[in-house]
Amino acid sequence: MKSCCFTGHRHIKETKKLFDEITLLLERCINNGITDFYLGGAIGWDTICAKIVLKLREKYTHIKLHLILPCNEEYQTLNWNETQRLQYKIIFEMADTVEYTSNYYYNGCMKVRNARLIEVSDMCVCYYNKGCRSGTAQTVRMALKKGIPVINLR
Repeated sequence: MKSCCFTGHRHIKETKKLFDEITLLLERCINNGITDFYLGGAIGWDTICAKIVLKLREKYTHIKLHLILPCNEEYQTLNWNETQRLQYKIIFEMADTVEYTSNYYYNGCMKVRNARLIEVSDMCVCYYNKGCRSGTAQTVRMALKKGIPVINLR
């Protein structure tokens, strides 16, 4: 069983071109044996990738979407707008599994979540602005240290 995780920035312009590019890449991944897709439940990149995996699951019924969350929904969605919360709820309900690295938010819970994403993954697909100090940068460094392939769609 092969797995892929996603990490990326929260503020990304959703475009048809980006959706098509991710879809094409994920179909290649699936055709090369990737069956399990992991993400951290954040807005932006995670939400985009979750929607695409769920759409692809209609065609490739053997693939799975797994959420690894840093804390419970109350804390995770605290500063989100209603649309973001609704998308989160749909993704949460459609995920094959949900794992929490903590029940509550604390300084460092995102890093623990990111480490867990890398721990369970054989590759990482990211949307990463190089030179940026962020959780995405941290996760990419973890993936590179582990020696797994990192594909940056930025």
